[in-house]
Amino acid sequence: MSKHYKVELDSPLGVIEILGTEDVVQSILFLEKEKALENQEEISAVLLDCRNQLIEYFQGVRQTFTFPFQYSGTPFQQTVWNSLIGIPFAETASYRDIAITLQKEKAVRAVGNANGKNKLSIVVPCHRIIGSSGSLTGYAGGLWRKEWLLHHEKKVKESRLV
Repeated sequence: MSKHYKVELDSPLGVIEILGTEDVVQSILFLEKEKALENQEEISAVLLDCRNQLIEYFQGVRQTFTFPFQYSGTPFQQTVWNSLIGIPFAETASYRDIAITLQKEKAVRAVGNANGKNKLSIVVPCHRIIGSSGSLTGYAGGLWRKEWLLHHEKKVKESRLV
């Protein structure tokens, strides 16, 4: 059985907890606490790489992630999450768009449910899913974080076009 590791990161959106093994990141979630743990002891190279890539994302120098990660969910959920990864940086899609992409037009609610169970925040960009009307819809990390992430990505993209 693989040893499990944990690292916390202070971000502009609060503390992010990264969980995983020697080989893969398994979870990236926001914590409702003020400060990341200090003196974090043993951290796998993969989690350290994830942490560093997230720092680069928040600095506006990274738009894609290259560390290995692993989903934990049903085959349908995993299909939805794979579709989320296909949404380009600073762009959005609706639950309906994803359902159509999966050729399951009537599965809009199931897509929304799968989106809400994503444990790889930011990297599997569920924050890029908006309502069909263009409104912000639920986000497990809180709507204010979703709004911040979308604004951040738009600002980074616009600064690169200049």
